[in-house]
Amino acid sequence: MKQVTQYSNPHGDDKVMDGCSIFGVMDTSGGSIPAGVVIRAIDLMRDRDNGLGGGFAAYGIYPEHPDLYALHLMYTSREGQRQTEEFLSNAFIIDKSECMDVDPSAVSNPPMMQRYFASLRPDRVAGVDEAQFLADATMFINTKIPDSFVFSAARNMGVFKGVGHPFDIARFFRLEQYSGYLWTAHGRFPTNTPGWWGGAHPFSLLDWTVVHNGEISSYGINRRFLEQYGYVCSLQTDTEVVAYAVDLLVRRHGLPMEVAAKVLAAPFWSEHSHVERDEAEMLRALRITYGSLLLNGPFTVIIARQGEMVGLTDRIRLRPLVVGTHGSVVYLSSEESAIRLVSPELDDTWIPVGGQPVIARLGRIPTADEAWLRSEVVASAH
Repeated sequence: MKQVTQYSNPHGDDKVMDGCSIFGVMDTSGGSIPAGVVIRAIDLMRDRDNGLGGGFAAYGIYPEHPDLYALHLMYTSREGQRQTEEFLSNAFIIDKSECMDVDPSAVSNPPMMQRYFASLRPDRVAGVDEAQFLADATMFINTKIPDSFVFSAARNMGVFKGVGHPFDIARFFRLEQYSGYLWTAHGRFPTNTPGWWGGAHPFSLLDWTVVHNGEISSYGINRRFLEQYGYVCSLQTDTEVVAYAVDLLVRRHGLPMEVAAKVLAAPFWSEHSHVERDEAEMLRALRITYGSLLLNGPFTVIIARQGEMVGLTDRIRLRPLVVGTHGSVVYLSSEESAIRLVSPELDDTWIPVGGQPVIARLGRIPTADEAWLRSEVVASAH
């Protein structure tokens, strides 16, 4: 094909294929962080995205509705909205429905954005797991009702995403009006999948959100494994499987996040002989049980949920991740410069070992010592 560049890269730039920027910040004391902090940080890494996707996830942003689910929906037709609201009225008690406050001039051709604050109807969830009911309702809308898309559905948190640079998406959603104790952000450079509003990051299910830099080459086997448990992968991107995998492992199967990370970025078989026998047996059992959820390919992800933020890279760290701490605040970023921009003075900063999760929780700050300990184990194994 002649002029192939104009089809694969209409911007005519020279960005490399391992682009994408990710950023996360959490105040482990629960203190509020204004949106401007994460907007400035992710915008500094604009050379890593090409304007085909940007987004943010924020936790603790709806304190006036702490017990209600905040449902963020995109519509591309009024009929889609009508059908979706009919479905919602049968499953939820809608406390408030409103058009989201947006600036349409910030992006091109955006869908309609609607927000609902709601609780589940007691008669619909009697005797069933409420979280699973909400997850099933989300997937039903996203796969069965045309022209409608749920891009977040959880209490006291929300996702804001679309097609544009992250700064454009922040302007579109007027993000400066929000503050929360935990934020993640993404600037997208799509390679194998299309840039579209639903395919922008973060990906969300319940209060799980995921931002990703890299490529999940094991997407096919990961997807087939998840489909056995009722997950429907319909968003035309490999990142979707990460959100569903952590939901399955942690919420449904009850694994601690530290153990779930050993499924997603399983230690090499050669490492098993360099750990205690009980741990080696656990690693072997996890690999046998969940081998189809091992994420192959180069990747760095930031996974978040209420009260927790996790950074994880592939086992040989083919995509970048930098950690920084200052007081009670923890930063995760593709580049240290983005952290230094919003927090020039850091107590500590380090690059985590491949496959070793960095976990920040309310009341818990990760330390570089954890990474160094893991590094010694890996070195001895090789």
